[in-house]
Amino acid sequence: MTADARLSEAMALLPDWLPHQHWFTGGRSAPLEVRPVAATLLHDGEPRVWHLLAEVTHADGADVYQVPLSVHTQRADRLDHVHLGHTADGHVYDALHDKEATAALLDHFADDAPRTAGLRFRVKPDVKVPYGEPSLVLPGEHHNTSLAYGNAALLKVFRRVDPGLNPDVELNEALTDAGSTLVAPFLGWVDGDWSGPGDDAPRSGSLAMLRGFLTTASDGWALATASVRDLYAEGDLHADEVGGDFAAEAYRLGMATARVHETLAEVLPSGTMAPSGLHELADAMTRRLDAAVATVPELEPFAIGLRSHYDVLRERTVEVAVQRVHGSYHLGQVLRTVLGWKLIDFEGELMAPAAERRAMHSPVRDIAQMLRSFDYAARHLLITDHPPDDPAHDQLAYRAHEWTQRNSEAFCAGYVSAAQLDPRDEPELLAAYETDTAVYEVVFEARRRPSWLPIPLAAVERLAGG
Repeated sequence: MTADARLSEAMALLPDWLPHQHWFTGGRSAPLEVRPVAATLLHDGEPRVWHLLAEVTHADGADVYQVPLSVHTQRADRLDHVHLGHTADGHVYDALHDKEATAALLDHFADDAPRTAGLRFRVKPDVKVPYGEPSLVLPGEHHNTSLAYGNAALLKVFRRVDPGLNPDVELNEALTDAGSTLVAPFLGWVDGDWSGPGDDAPRSGSLAMLRGFLTTASDGWALATASVRDLYAEGDLHADEVGGDFAAEAYRLGMATARVHETLAEVLPSGTMAPSGLHELADAMTRRLDAAVATVPELEPFAIGLRSHYDVLRERTVEVAVQRVHGSYHLGQVLRTVLGWKLIDFEGELMAPAAERRAMHSPVRDIAQMLRSFDYAARHLLITDHPPDDPAHDQLAYRAHEWTQRNSEAFCAGYVSAAQLDPRDEPELLAAYETDTAVYEVVFEARRRPSWLPIPLAAVERLAGG
């Protein structure tokens, strides 16, 4: 059987398998059309390992996904959870969960590795790549797949790829080169080429990023929600009276955020947004709100009040300083290590167009998103453990609001201690970005996690003046 025939058989398994993957963002019910736009045989042995980029056409359009595949002649029981199916060539698996395949993938970073057409494995100077270390897929990734190689390195593989430099690669490299210790060390990356539709010229873009693995790291969301759980367990105490008070950590996180913003402004383009740009920003926010109302009718009663926050931007006559920012900033994007807070995942909002994810914004955007994350941390246990019919609900809801306010103020105070910008001096801009974030959250929860929809709806009601 020829290599092309082997790949065609494996590709035929993708339309049924892709809709069940959590990182697949296309339609999950309509039939999918899948065609290869780049394929490289990385290992011609046991298992056979293909690096595959596939264009997937679905009800909402077309996207390119990165789907490395491994093919074993005998079924590998340990990989049953990522088994695509069986072909004449053998059993086909998602290669990123296959330790034998991922070892071959890492080996291609070596200087003496065979060159692969259409793929470029790059390593920063003086970096030690942990060749020979087994990989482990990290849980919790929603849009990509991250592999930990021992406790030395993490390879983040971008599942949906766009032409151009991925912001995660760009910003992490810029921060590492600037000497920032507030991100994991940037070690290397992978670029690739693929064919465009029809007769379009070939495209190229970032496929993966290699960074240092942060040992002793605790997820910011886990730490914050543990603090909330302590508060709920002591329902008659205020947030500042509970042993698990998070305010000191929120303050330090604000400081770290400010310092990262400062470094990004120094090493990457920055500028100002004129009033006309603010008008365009308000228009974009309004369009997102209108689309959200059409998707989630529960938003309709609040639409007028929400639009008022955008209308204020149209009336502004003073320009706003803008720069590169994180773009999708929340407690799940920060890690607390023994050396302090570290920021991760600088890709921006993955459902947004690539150009929008690379756009400059006011740092207030990141701050507004983190403030929304504090609200989520405070309220999610009300949804899961203390619904409205719980006698303790009202008291705990008050405590949740108190916790959010305390930690939001601490975060902003920490930010201004390390920066010249006090986000509280920009209440109109902060409210507009916070409203835009809450509207996004409403749509996300309605589609993916309906039981959590009351969290952003409560914020929407507050922001609308309800």
